[in-house]
Amino acid sequence: MYGRDPWGGPLEINATDSATDDDRSRNLQDLDKAALSRPLDETQQSWLLGPTEQKKKKKYVDLGCIIVSRKIFVWTVGTLLVSGFIAGFITLIVKTVPRHHHRHPPPDNYTLALHKALMFFNAQRSGKLPKHNNVSWRGNSCLQDGKSDPSVLMKDLVGGYYDAGDAIKFNFPKSFAMTMLSWSVIEYSAKYEAAGELNHIKDIIKWGTDYLLKTFNNTADTIDRIAAQVGVGDTSGGESAPNDHYCWMRPEDIDYARPVYECHSCSDLAAEMAAALASASIVFKDNKAYSQKLVHGASTLFKFARDQRGRYSAGGSDPALFYNSSSYWDEFVWGGAWLYYATGNSTYLQLATNPKLAKHAGAFWGGPDYGVLSWDNKLAGAQVLLSRMRLFLSPGYPYEEILSTFQNQTSIFMCSFLPVFTSFNRTKGGLIQLNHGRPQPLQYVVNAAFLAALYSDYLDAADTPGWYCGPNFYSTDVLRDFAKTQIDYILGKNPRKMSYVVGFGNLYPKRVHHRGASIPKNNVKYSCKGGWKWRDTTKPNPNTLVGAMVAGPDKHDGFHDVRTNYNYTEPTLAGNAGLVAALVALSGDKSTGIDKNTIFSAVPPMFPTPPPPPAPWQP
Repeated sequence: MYGRDPWGGPLEINATDSATDDDRSRNLQDLDKAALSRPLDETQQSWLLGPTEQKKKKKYVDLGCIIVSRKIFVWTVGTLLVSGFIAGFITLIVKTVPRHHHRHPPPDNYTLALHKALMFFNAQRSGKLPKHNNVSWRGNSCLQDGKSDPSVLMKDLVGGYYDAGDAIKFNFPKSFAMTMLSWSVIEYSAKYEAAGELNHIKDIIKWGTDYLLKTFNNTADTIDRIAAQVGVGDTSGGESAPNDHYCWMRPEDIDYARPVYECHSCSDLAAEMAAALASASIVFKDNKAYSQKLVHGASTLFKFARDQRGRYSAGGSDPALFYNSSSYWDEFVWGGAWLYYATGNSTYLQLATNPKLAKHAGAFWGGPDYGVLSWDNKLAGAQVLLSRMRLFLSPGYPYEEILSTFQNQTSIFMCSFLPVFTSFNRTKGGLIQLNHGRPQPLQYVVNAAFLAALYSDYLDAADTPGWYCGPNFYSTDVLRDFAKTQIDYILGKNPRKMSYVVGFGNLYPKRVHHRGASIPKNNVKYSCKGGWKWRDTTKPNPNTLVGAMVAGPDKHDGFHDVRTNYNYTEPTLAGNAGLVAALVALSGDKSTGIDKNTIFSAVPPMFPTPPPPPAPWQP
């Protein structure tokens, strides 16, 4: 007998089956597989599975802008709370546990000496001093400069710097000093900043350039005179004509006449003043009004230099006795280069790279003083300055040939600084004799040290490992080592173990040839000859002229700390400017290097002019 399976499959019913109910119940599990392969509707599933369980509804949290799962919300909030607790705990530990402060390494000797060398300029200031001058024994002085001389056009010549141990204001070496200081700031402003001296050096430069602007009509486009010097040093008149060399007085007490020397044909002085103002305009480029004033003054001066040819110290004038200029051609190259960097006007570059001008300046004939930078001869500085353009701008035609020549010449005199060459003798203690054994050698040594360190940094910045001296290759480190050995000598690493920078080290000159430092500030006004007793005493100076680099030792490393012998003990503006430049170049971390771009701020992009076509072929 067959019955219908309510799930759709056939079900055979055996009437004679004697199986028990339990057996039948178990047999129900042996279902037809075909029936199981068919889909079951919901009712059928309920018969098999019984009542279905109710799914739990997820709970949500409404945060206003979004709705999130409550579980996720709880986990997130909990994680944030735990993280905050851990962070707070760590902070608490860090705050309460004693810390070991890692001190910065102490400043190197060059940085320490730099601080002192800059103070010399504070001590040399003339006029009404600022409150922050920080030289206790100095005061306002020579407030009538220019006004007391009815013959001069410029009546306000108050300010500026005294040149050396006297109270004369020479524009020629002073302008060179300001140019050197500005150059060092342009190249190494980061090092000045690291030493905490950037504002100080800029203040020193501005004090100098403010005065230079007073010495000519700086608002005019054309001028016919410059106030070249205030004060007189010629002592041939004796007691009848007291002046800055005959008398020994504190500048604050000067009561004698201070004549002004004007020049109407002074190309060397005007071009050097132009270099000073042009270089300073780059230092103060962020002060647009002042920078433009400096550029205009520099342009006016350079035009005057080119139009009215002549040496400022010609004809046996007073400047010729102390700062006699040998020529003005080197100032044309030097001033032209600085004016090009300050203005971007290619006319100045064409002049500075004119081969005829370079020839007149002595670029091609060498000589015993070739490569020696000084207040008189700036050719070596100009050659380095223009080599910079070739290294970093590569202007190409028509400048490449002369710039390449300048760089080759720079390489030659850099070679002459090395001990393996015999261009210059050295003392037994190692000091190079750039002035061939003549007195006052240090002013030339510091300039050479600056050029060597600077050119080394130029090559490093141009990814050039060194340069050739004939067939031999020398690394840039060799140049830097030369600069270090010379400055180390000056700072005390010499046979006498004496520092030639006053106030640096334990042993330094105590009887510096300097009126202000040698006369006590004791409310006593000493007359012209009354101060001679302070000049002639063997006692140390009552006032320390901090940072002054004296003239230096002789060719045998000998030194006499005698106030009356200025060839040993007198400092100068130009000498200290070179010292400052060399010290900042060597100070701090070598990796700081130069500022490649600031000097080119006003220079437009250079697209080399294609060379002229070759001459037509002729059979």
